[in-house]
Amino acid sequence: MRVGGPAERILVARSAEEVVRHANELWSGDEPWLLLGGGSNTVVHDDGFPGAVLLVRSEGVEVVDDEDQPAGRVRIRVQAGHDWDRLVAACVERGWSGIEALSGIPGLAGAAPVQNIGAYGQELSDVLHSIEFLERETGEVRRMSAAELELGYRDSVIKRGLEGVVLSIDLLLAEGSAAVASTGRHAAPADPAVPAAASGSSDPAAILSEPVRYAQLAAALGVEPGDRVPIRQLRESVLRLRASKGMVLDPEDHDTWSAGSFFTNPIVTERFARALPENAPRFPVDDDEPTPAVTTFEELAAGVPLRVPRAAPERRIKLSAAWLIENAGVPRGFRLPGSGAAISSKHTLAITNRGGASAADVAELGRFVVQRVQQEFGVILAPEPNLYGMEL
Repeated sequence: MRVGGPAERILVARSAEEVVRHANELWSGDEPWLLLGGGSNTVVHDDGFPGAVLLVRSEGVEVVDDEDQPAGRVRIRVQAGHDWDRLVAACVERGWSGIEALSGIPGLAGAAPVQNIGAYGQELSDVLHSIEFLERETGEVRRMSAAELELGYRDSVIKRGLEGVVLSIDLLLAEGSAAVASTGRHAAPADPAVPAAASGSSDPAAILSEPVRYAQLAAALGVEPGDRVPIRQLRESVLRLRASKGMVLDPEDHDTWSAGSFFTNPIVTERFARALPENAPRFPVDDDEPTPAVTTFEELAAGVPLRVPRAAPERRIKLSAAWLIENAGVPRGFRLPGSGAAISSKHTLAITNRGGASAADVAELGRFVVQRVQQEFGVILAPEPNLYGMEL
């Protein structure tokens, strides 16, 4: 966002080993410190950060030999400091599908599981196998499965307070099926940091994406939800959609001087959602079905307590934060008098720096948006970026 003050000192880790060494040293001292990836989802107070900032700059991708995976699947290990979109572009060119709809998301790979990044119908949880994690409590490195991370909508056990550092992430991607015809588009240069799978890779112009799940993306591609398209075509379409909303960095476009979506889409009960205007967008949230309670006669005879069936939880609904903001009277381009921060002229979900904005300007506008939506709809929006030294 180009706001916020400096750190007292900067440390740079260019390998996983350096990340471990620096992190353990910092944990052993009394100095406050901040782990930082690309910084795209971060807003820091104008006074800066009163301690050390550890920049994760470890890079590299390798194919993991995993005999447990079925044919047609490739497992890759990505170092935490590897640029995310560079990874996506390389996987598309290798013909590996599963993260193509996550094109254009700024930041580094290690941050991806912290809040389970997602866009246009794909989430990291769809493909995450495991992570390598340095745990603060023990100072040891261990492998955590995707299930252990309890990934949810922009959420994980790390975001909820498990202290440690992601060192690398393992993804399970599909070596895509060939399309009927090529799109004829030119290939982007392959990233030499991303090796080809042992079985080789096909021409990405003839490789199909995962099924298109997002209606807006399907419409942009001219297909129906559930259809598959050439993987490179899907990436290009996602990048165009993101750019149209100011979500692809362009130094000349102040609408892109942002932290992306500033608020998460709120999740409410179905009962609450029914009280909102009929035209308010609603998206059902997939919840786990309650497990039927069964106790066998043998278990009863052995003294096992009778299992009581759990009632089905109330259905949950995800709302559109962008719709709530705009319909609460905060239009695109809105700014408070004298402020250097404004709502994006392309998308109401982004707070932007129009040039010369301060972190205080950003926070003030964020608070105003929260108050307006709460007053109009009774919904309290939660910020998506990490805020340091400040709150809404």
